[in-house]
Amino acid sequence: VFILPYAIPAFVTLLIFRLLLNGIGPVNSTLNSWGIDSIGFLSDPLIAKMTVIAVSVWVGAPYFMLLITGAMTNIPRDLYEASEVDGASKFQQFREITLPMVLHQVAPSLVMTFAHNFNNFGAIYLLTEGGPINPEYRFAGHTDILITWIYKLTLDFQQYQIASVISIIIFLFLSIFAIWQFRRMKSFKEDVGM
Repeated sequence: VFILPYAIPAFVTLLIFRLLLNGIGPVNSTLNSWGIDSIGFLSDPLIAKMTVIAVSVWVGAPYFMLLITGAMTNIPRDLYEASEVDGASKFQQFREITLPMVLHQVAPSLVMTFAHNFNNFGAIYLLTEGGPINPEYRFAGHTDILITWIYKLTLDFQQYQIASVISIIIFLFLSIFAIWQFRRMKSFKEDVGM
């Protein structure tokens, strides 16, 4: 059951949620039959943002569950047995053994997931298409992220120069962040002799 969201392609899951949560979808129809007003899951600015986050977590959580479970099964039992002999509590075992070893194995994936979510075009575009419209922003909706804004700038508004500059800035930012994180987490080692 926990792996089901990971087994179904993400775009299918996103489209199913879009159908379930739209103004006349099954969720709002059920609420209306119970005498509750419809909720603007995809049309209210604040609720739409929370919906996008919740659905993104739903789609991505099984991946990390599998990754962390695999990392935890790779921790030698000898470490726990030795810590019990030394009188360590379960919390101390978690803090000193489990967490560092899992983070060491999962950290590179966390960096890559951050970069992916920073540019998660599919979740935004398939759920809300960047909407609802926000009159305060030029060419951007309430749930737009930089990548969907770039998409709108190029295809809807033909603002190619601005979109190119923003794309380069995103690339530079994510590259610098990824390199910094990899170095900080010591996920790769540089060859000193070269």
